[in-house]
Amino acid sequence: MSTKLEAKFGGSVGGERDLRRVVLGALGIVAFTAVWWVAALFNPAFVLPAPDAVARTFVAELQSGAMVTALGQSVTHWLPGTIIGTVLGIALGVTLAWSDVADDAAAPLVRVLRPVPPLALIGFAIAWIGINDGGAAFIIAAGAFWINYYAAYGGVDSVSEEFVEVARSLGVTSDIGLIRKVVIPAASPEILTGIRTGIGRCWMLIIAAEIFGVPGIGRKILTASNNLSVDVVIAYILLMSLVYLVLDTGVEAVQGRVLAWQ
Repeated sequence: MSTKLEAKFGGSVGGERDLRRVVLGALGIVAFTAVWWVAALFNPAFVLPAPDAVARTFVAELQSGAMVTALGQSVTHWLPGTIIGTVLGIALGVTLAWSDVADDAAAPLVRVLRPVPPLALIGFAIAWIGINDGGAAFIIAAGAFWINYYAAYGGVDSVSEEFVEVARSLGVTSDIGLIRKVVIPAASPEILTGIRTGIGRCWMLIIAAEIFGVPGIGRKILTASNNLSVDVVIAYILLMSLVYLVLDTGVEAVQGRVLAWQ
């Protein structure tokens, strides 16, 4: 039996493992679809439509342009919300992990605000920004913020003091210089993991972000659910899954390149 290390460092073994994963993954999808098809035989279409019915709906929504339009609408607030929440979360996490004074001052506020779910902020989003892309982006940014904050905080907090002392002995004495040249590179695995996790979490948050009337994929799913159009619901869920797969694969590739030095 091959191990993960053998798959990583052994070319032939790694190739065999990749092929096996593809085959097993395909078999898993086939088995799931078969179970779904059988279950659909014993349920009405408004409860569980068959896979072929969902496939026809998916193609129809795609050809009509409705699916592309909904995707574009969701990206309009998902992208800025994710970027803003990620940048602010990383910046605050690095700052508080580096500065004991800032950490002590902010600790009570962090403990109070951390348990608040993004859904609870919908009222603030409507009152402060309105029922628009900005309001939806606010909800998504809140979701990205805490994931990246804790990832950055944990990464910086775990950086060895020896690295910092060596850098100081080599002439890097300013806080900004130490953070830029030592701390962030050393904490980059945790920071990049937080970014990757946050991107996926924010993509899932578009349903919550659109629940108060902002158009997009989430709104399509909610409207179809209210109309008992389960085939449309599943079609748009599949779209979300496909987009997430592309996003996660891309971020994973970037993460691998950035951390190639490890």
